[in-house]
Amino acid sequence: MNVTANDNNTMITVRNLSKTYSRKGVGEPALQNVSLAVKAGELFGLIGPDGAGKTTLFRILATLLLPGEGEATVCGLDVVTRWREIRARTGYMPGRFSLYQDLSVEENLAFFATVFSASIKENYELIRDIYVHLEPFKNRRAGKLSGGMKQKLALCCALIHRPDVLLLDEPTTGVDPVSRVEFWDMLGRLKQQGIAILVSTPYMDEASRCDRIALMRSGRCLATGTPARICQSYKRPLYSVRSSRMYPLLGHLRSWAGAHSCYAFGHSHHLALKDSATDIASLETYLKEKGYTDALIQPVEPGVEDCFMELGND
Repeated sequence: MNVTANDNNTMITVRNLSKTYSRKGVGEPALQNVSLAVKAGELFGLIGPDGAGKTTLFRILATLLLPGEGEATVCGLDVVTRWREIRARTGYMPGRFSLYQDLSVEENLAFFATVFSASIKENYELIRDIYVHLEPFKNRRAGKLSGGMKQKLALCCALIHRPDVLLLDEPTTGVDPVSRVEFWDMLGRLKQQGIAILVSTPYMDEASRCDRIALMRSGRCLATGTPARICQSYKRPLYSVRSSRMYPLLGHLRSWAGAHSCYAFGHSHHLALKDSATDIASLETYLKEKGYTDALIQPVEPGVEDCFMELGND
């Protein structure tokens, strides 16, 4: 990906960024030539599993970690030389809940407002839609909140100084499904305020809530673009296959001569064919020979997870 020079609308720029950790004298790359750009009012998602390099990238952008090679800017400011200014203009929500567990909801919020020389009153409009869920528990200690409420409080604290950039590292991990939906609805409203939002998640289904995404694996960006465009780049014929014996079915599908790849997807297996010339009738015959008389084979549109698995095999 070619990242253009920073302009007035580009709030995060990453160019050929690499970072290597040394463990027992051996270098382990955490980021490898990562490039991306996030604009004001854009919700940009980093999608990938644990170990993809997402947290390392967030720590560099939050000026908590020095990059190895390449460069990164936030609000047009270099992360190495202008870190003080970046911290004043950035809201950062790390993957682990990091607020003061013994302070109440209201005390945590007041403390973080004071740190940034702000006040709850002057920026209340920005957090009102989020804080309304917390207000009934404003006197409860943060450590006694549910997982979803903790994330809402952490988001309020990250926003209380009205930042230009919001960095959210896996904010919905371990949160119940209802709270996950509420959280993403909140992010959709926040981007309308012109805030550049960079959020990471291991959940492929959350990719559709982003304006653009980067698929990450083993420290590399596999693809960058809108979720729709990334899905359109999937060129192989894709089928959903089900039967009453799903576990042995997976192995047999992978062994079929016409299979390029096959992965378990919920209640079905997604089978990618080697090419469009592959005869699906031969698959039906093959499965019947293996004893799958109830196999249901249907064409299916590829999703972000299908693209991730395909790109990861390249």
